[in-house]
Amino acid sequence: MLIELKGVSAEVDDKVLISDIDFQVEEGQFVYVIGKVGAGKSSLMKVIYGELPFSEGTAEVLGFNMARIKRKKLPMLRRQVGMVFQDFRLLSDRTIDRNLDFLLKATGWKKKSERIARIDEVLKAVGLDDRKNKFPHELSGGELQRVAIARALLNKPRLILADEPTGNLDQETSLKIVELLQSVKDTGTAVVMITHNLNLLQSFPGKVYRMEDGKISDVTEEYCRPIDIDIAQEEENE
Repeated sequence: MLIELKGVSAEVDDKVLISDIDFQVEEGQFVYVIGKVGAGKSSLMKVIYGELPFSEGTAEVLGFNMARIKRKKLPMLRRQVGMVFQDFRLLSDRTIDRNLDFLLKATGWKKKSERIARIDEVLKAVGLDDRKNKFPHELSGGELQRVAIARALLNKPRLILADEPTGNLDQETSLKIVELLQSVKDTGTAVVMITHNLNLLQSFPGKVYRMEDGKISDVTEEYCRPIDIDIAQEEENE
């Protein structure tokens, strides 16, 4: 089990952000977290990433006890987690390959030759090996999100946390981004994705949790039921 939260609650300034959360993610699993704005989705992500301390329950992430983890150990955890955000968070003053190189240097890659090889590898994986010398403003929104996924893959993470990665993209591009994340899952890396785009759940089934008022429930059956064959045939014949 990569993530196991049991009865986790967290609050800030006496405001409850999440309450009595049970949440599990296994290796190679694709997990959606859905819910309205303010429901607690981002707070859940922060607990997993070690940004938000919790007041009750137990949480284990990638073998780390999150209640006892010391600040100096957090980089060891975070090197195993890839982050993908809605707003890309790329440095505008440097090319795509230099953006990726910046992260590799920051996470301890000393040899330039190894960094170059790894950058080429992840950009090829997301279909952007011919764009590495471009600046962010020269790429489309879909291309920028693929760069963000490439960045998340740099350290060969066991887990990717994706916070609304398709929020600013059109439907066709969104499908391509989730298809790419699904291919990452097939390599054994687990993906946890916050989304408001419920159409994606039918196109790319996975485990589905819904957050509401800081609480969480497993609603996989509600969103990932296979289409009834008789109904599908009736619609075809109409």
